Amino acid sequence: MISDLVRHTRVLAIVGDILKVRGSGVGFGDLAIVENRDGRRSLAQVIELERDVVSLQVFSGGKGLSTQARVTFLGHPTQVTYSPNILGRVFRGSGKPMDGGPDLTNEPTIPIGGPSVNPKMRIVPQNMIHTKVPMIDVFNCLVESQKIPIFSVAGEPYNQLLARIGIQADADIVVFGGLGLIFDDYHFFRSTFEDEGMLGRTVMFVNQASDPIVERLLVPDMALKVAERFAVDEGKRVLVLLTDMTAYADALKEIGIAMERVPSNRGYMGDLYTQLAQRYERACDYKGAGSVTILTVTTMPGDDVTHPVPDNTGYITEGQLYLHNGVIDPFGSLSRLKQQVIGKTTRDDHSQIMNTMIRFYAGAREAEKKQAMAFDLSPFDQKLLKFGELFAQRFMDIRISMSLNDALDLSWQTLAECFAADELLMKQALIDKYFSQVEA
Repeated sequence: MISDLVRHTRVLAIVGDILKVRGSGVGFGDLAIVENRDGRRSLAQVIELERDVVSLQVFSGGKGLSTQARVTFLGHPTQVTYSPNILGRVFRGSGKPMDGGPDLTNEPTIPIGGPSVNPKMRIVPQNMIHTKVPMIDVFNCLVESQKIPIFSVAGEPYNQLLARIGIQADADIVVFGGLGLIFDDYHFFRSTFEDEGMLGRTVMFVNQASDPIVERLLVPDMALKVAERFAVDEGKRVLVLLTDMTAYADALKEIGIAMERVPSNRGYMGDLYTQLAQRYERACDYKGAGSVTILTVTTMPGDDVTHPVPDNTGYITEGQLYLHNGVIDPFGSLSRLKQQVIGKTTRDDHSQIMNTMIRFYAGAREAEKKQAMAFDLSPFDQKLLKFGELFAQRFMDIRISMSLNDALDLSWQTLAECFAADELLMKQALIDKYFSQVEA
């Protein structure tokens, strides 16, 4: 009970949304109740400890706060509701339901954060998550327990791609985390999940652009902690979708500036890498249990891949999907774990098809440049141009949905429409098995 806890009344300073007070026996990340003179109460979180000076980030902001405010420490960090009953529910960044559903007060809660998984509990990734997006399944497979971002820029349909993957992926549970979303984007995700009939196996944590910025920092931890419990306790294959991690990094920067910390590259704090790694490293395939796979969006200001957020992200994650001009760019995208599943859990022709299709598409791009500069085109260049058009139409549109085997069959058909068997430079056994059937 709050009445049994110690209240502190000696407020030292209020800087923006940060309140400083003297206190003892307080832990980093602990929650507190800030009660103003007018009786208004606000939730706050400990974000810095310096001897007996405690810095608190006030969720509702520092506007209207007085130095006569009373601070009550709750003695525990942020907690999130966890039980099977949270499936189909939508929560704020504070962990409170925002969907008008049944009360969850009596449901068990678990603290967020904490250390990542014991390495002994991790197993080598060996299963593919089928997304039915051919540019992912065929060319850059999403592997169970992988952590991979979608690199893109403002204005690109990255949220549409993220929602489509969430709907079509063969995961048991989807945990969605929205960071600084405008209402239209939040409504898009929620209505899409509802319309596709998958909200019942989805948990959503949403921080809107108008919500307190400190809640933006809590959303990834809440989403990942819930995903971890479903994977370990229930043995579920969980897919975590987070958008956008650049908004998360910007929130870290804003709070760091308010705390008068010395900034590093482009104003971001020096611990940006650590903060990102602590979240991404929760991706895991658990021995004897389920798995957590993390797919995020990372927007790149000015399409600059050397920006601190994508730059640090690239050192942590296992590849990236590059969404550019409305399509997944096959040359900028990379999945470092695809070799774990290609040809092992997928069809024997997968590796050869992947390499051949990209080789011919690269040739088609070169032929397009020759055509644009009015050079003479060879008969083979004409074949490459035809292939490039078919490849873009049949595979690159993110709205296209087909199974992996169907995509492989369509690849053989596309090759047969453009090239002769001796032009493929593939294993003869695969040509005899698949290409000959298409020709017939």
